[in-house]
Amino acid sequence: MSSPADTFATFVDRLADALRDDEAGTIDGAELAARVGFSRFHLDRIIRSVAGENPGAFRRRILLERAAFRMLTTRMPLLDVAVDAGYSSHEAFTRAFTREFGEPPAQWRHTAATFRLPAGNGVHFHPPGSIRLPMRDKESEMELLERMTAHHIWLTGEMIRVAGELGSDELNRPIEVDVDDDEQSVRSLLARLVGQLAMWNAVMAGRPYDLQIEQHQSLGDLRDILAVEGPAFHEHVREVTAGERLDETFVDASGEPVEVISYGGNLAHILTFAAYRRVLVLLALNAAGHGELGWGDPRFWVAEPAG
Repeated sequence: MSSPADTFATFVDRLADALRDDEAGTIDGAELAARVGFSRFHLDRIIRSVAGENPGAFRRRILLERAAFRMLTTRMPLLDVAVDAGYSSHEAFTRAFTREFGEPPAQWRHTAATFRLPAGNGVHFHPPGSIRLPMRDKESEMELLERMTAHHIWLTGEMIRVAGELGSDELNRPIEVDVDDDEQSVRSLLARLVGQLAMWNAVMAGRPYDLQIEQHQSLGDLRDILAVEGPAFHEHVREVTAGERLDETFVDASGEPVEVISYGGNLAHILTFAAYRRVLVLLALNAAGHGELGWGDPRFWVAEPAG
């Protein structure tokens, strides 16, 4: 039998699905309850007990936060914002928005600094189409390192198991490695290494990121971008670890399937795939006669006092 917390997580997932499909403003409480598998009465009671808001109030707040985000980051007409938030008229949207944000939307649009409303449950809209959940169990830096180590050992064993299905020729054939869909070069791999930091910074700030720009960046561009995005990413990691927020999660509905991602999990993802790209670049540099960086082994860097 599902716990109230499990039911709440399912409810958030279904609402995130609706946000992704841009239909959250049109489904009513009964439809949302049906998607979770409860009557509207029982879902209201469960969600109120867990979140301190009934499903209707929760949905309206998330939609108002999304509307506020769109007002801050686009030139979308207020009537279109109102309709997408589930309001049948500009007047109804203005009343609801003013009640929650303290100012009419047209005035607020020019003075606001944040699109989030106060919420005791800590659940908020997260751009571009997600819902951020508060942390569950706190995860420390040491626990993250231990889990990454355990994952490394597990994956190595699994690769040995699957390799047992290969014939002798397949097992001993030289490997030509590409880690992305297209063929890689030193420039394209460096652009992705820098772009990965810029993309994550953009996600955290609720800004869009266009991968296409990485196709046209020079080494000078990359140096300039890294000088800004590298320290910003590093500072974000410091803030998250110092605040013991590695397990803070959000529902990411920007792609399929909908996923629940934690800071710690995403950091592990970034560092893991960056490691593949770094090794490819270092091998290419070595092959070109510039092997002074060696393998870029972090063991000596980690042993040095932090500067």
